[in-house]
Amino acid sequence: MDFKKLTLKDKELFQKYINPYKFLSCEYSFTTLYIWKDACDVQYAIYKDALIIKKKDFEGNYHFMQPLGYKEDLQGILEYLSQYKIKNGMKYIFKDLEEDFIEKIKALQIEDKNMYIKEDRDNFDYLYEAEKLIKLSGKKLHGKKNHYNSFVKEYSYEVKEIIGEKVISDVIRAAEKWYCENNNNDKMLYYETAAIKDLVQNMDLFNLKGIAVYVEDQVAAFSLGEKLNDKLAVIHVEKGDMNYRGVYSFINKTFVDMCFSDVKIINREQDLGIEGLRKAKLSYYPFKLEKKFILGY
Repeated sequence: MDFKKLTLKDKELFQKYINPYKFLSCEYSFTTLYIWKDACDVQYAIYKDALIIKKKDFEGNYHFMQPLGYKEDLQGILEYLSQYKIKNGMKYIFKDLEEDFIEKIKALQIEDKNMYIKEDRDNFDYLYEAEKLIKLSGKKLHGKKNHYNSFVKEYSYEVKEIIGEKVISDVIRAAEKWYCENNNNDKMLYYETAAIKDLVQNMDLFNLKGIAVYVEDQVAAFSLGEKLNDKLAVIHVEKGDMNYRGVYSFINKTFVDMCFSDVKIINREQDLGIEGLRKAKLSYYPFKLEKKFILGY
């Protein structure tokens, strides 16, 4: 296979393969792949008319995502990828697998005692009901509603769509400022910040929605997301200045209300095993954790 580095020019090709699926996972979004194209060295090839995506995880281990667009010869594709894995010393053959694909693998009844399938908890996606994120009603979300109200009462703010040269420039400046303040030589944060610049300068091309929250003419928070299908939207980026009390509760609620009130499900991506991030995501009480699996041997 002749693997090529993912570029912006590949969006149309990827959409052709991705669109027939109704993924609940954020992994199979072109935008997600593009954000991490450098950090995860995202590459692709076409084999037997299927899209094969190869990338590395944040620990540096290369793997394939599940093939997209294959017709019937899944067994043949798996055999070829297994040979490639062995030849290239890859730790896993697959990561980012959805549950229905795991069932297809099991149905093949592959006789290999060394093969294993395991849940990848750190990469489970958090799925929420959009209506609950907007209303913040009920006892469970009472604290979030209080944080939201605190922001509204305490600050003179303005919410703007991320369109136009001025807002785009302000968002880039805020992203760079927060990166410089918090990077601690974090390469992932570096790559994410670089990707944010690309995203906000190509909002239409990525089919993104975005808002920036201003307090006293300064960006206090911004968020970017997209509709993956009629029932699901993904929040790709959410950044805020913690010096503004309640800013995250405010932008979380406001972004969904303004841009994604017409979908049922909001995917707020994974927690990567980071304790604080896991606690924050669980505090919004997801109705489901979308499982992802690893296949190796």
